Amino acid sequence: MGIISRFKDIMSANINALLDKAEDPAKMIDQYLRNLESDLGKVKAETASVIAEETRCKRNLEECKEEIEKLQKYAQKAVMAGNDNDARQFLNQKQQYMTKKEGLQQAYDLAAANAGKMRQMHDKLVKDITELNARKDAIKAKIAVAKTQEKLNKIGASIEGAAANMSAFDKMEEKANRMLDEANAMAELNQTQAESDIDALMSKYDSAPSNEVEDELAALKAQMGLN
Repeated sequence: MGIISRFKDIMSANINALLDKAEDPAKMIDQYLRNLESDLGKVKAETASVIAEETRCKRNLEECKEEIEKLQKYAQKAVMAGNDNDARQFLNQKQQYMTKKEGLQQAYDLAAANAGKMRQMHDKLVKDITELNARKDAIKAKIAVAKTQEKLNKIGASIEGAAANMSAFDKMEEKANRMLDEANAMAELNQTQAESDIDALMSKYDSAPSNEVEDELAALKAQMGLN
């Protein structure tokens, strides 16, 4: 039976381990559920067949045992009746059934073991499906929250980058303001110096010369014939 050969794989499957390894647990859980549902359908059909085989083997074994008991009783009756020859025939037939019983017992033991495995597989699949269905919505909700958090983290990183750029712009603006202040200060200093020179020159001509100087200047011009 092919399904029995998968018994160990199905029974050893660990849901948590599978989900931990999955890159996308939501898709993994849906796919795993589909696989389990498919396996469960096959297991149910195979279980029914295996249980039927177990029942048939058990019935054949019981019929063989009953035949052995019946032959034993007839052998005893033949002995009591003093018919040893008849007793030998009954016992000879009993030996044939005893040999047959060994084969039937082996067949039944194998069928019973297979039926036990199928029942275990069926029960585990039903349990896994029930557990996954119960956890599916919670897992998907957690995944949605995680994806939202991931988006927020990316937005936060972008905001931090923008803040860093704004900080750089602030420094550039501060430098520009400092350069402008220095230029304005230099212009103010230049303007003050120019005004100071003009004021000095104007005061030179604004001061009235004394009469003595004027008389001496007129006498000098007369001596030089400049009048």
